[in-house]
Amino acid sequence: MNLLALETATESCSVALLRGADLFERSEIAPRRHAELVLPMAEALLAEAGITRTQLDGIAVGRGPGSFTGVRLAVSMAQGLALALEVPVVTVSSLAALAMEAPADGAPVLALIDARMGEIYAGTFTRDADGLLQAVDDERVCPPQTFQPSLPLPTCHVVGSGWGAYGSELALRLGEPLDARVHAFPQARHVARLAAPQFAAGRGTTPEQALPVYLTDKVAITIAERAKA
Repeated sequence: MNLLALETATESCSVALLRGADLFERSEIAPRRHAELVLPMAEALLAEAGITRTQLDGIAVGRGPGSFTGVRLAVSMAQGLALALEVPVVTVSSLAALAMEAPADGAPVLALIDARMGEIYAGTFTRDADGLLQAVDDERVCPPQTFQPSLPLPTCHVVGSGWGAYGSELALRLGEPLDARVHAFPQARHVARLAAPQFAAGRGTTPEQALPVYLTDKVAITIAERAKA
């Protein structure tokens, strides 16, 4: 199977290519440059792997949550490529892809992305026998002051910018996690790995069914909210 994966929900612009068991990837921390980087990264990976676009069997994409612009970009590009190539799409939670950055030692993982505007995106996951992730709870967005983890925080690994922004506050209220990786971001290699079993099982969707997940419709704070900050 030849599978191209895109992930641009956060500051990290990431593209990966699975050619059978071989993985090729490009990733760069590049806020506001995702649109100019994604397609050149994809073309470089195809050249490195020695295949063409027409040899792709599917497109995997990080569906969010994350930056509205970044999520829309990745999903729209995945839709366009899949439509042109007539291949299926599998969408993968960007929080799940982020959680794959945690140590694979059997402990649950809490993935937190800074949603800006005083909120965090959160999802809790455990690993199955194949090392892939299963969601413990529904993904959500909330202020850190009201966040309550589904599992005791000291039993979990924590990954993501949400802990970087609000970790001290959360630790005072909920306890310290097993460890924290605040500079971790969702990566396309994990999107590809999580999507591969879905493709193998024939659970890809048509391009128009590949939809982003935002968790919130709020994209900016109001003047009154800014005055209270």
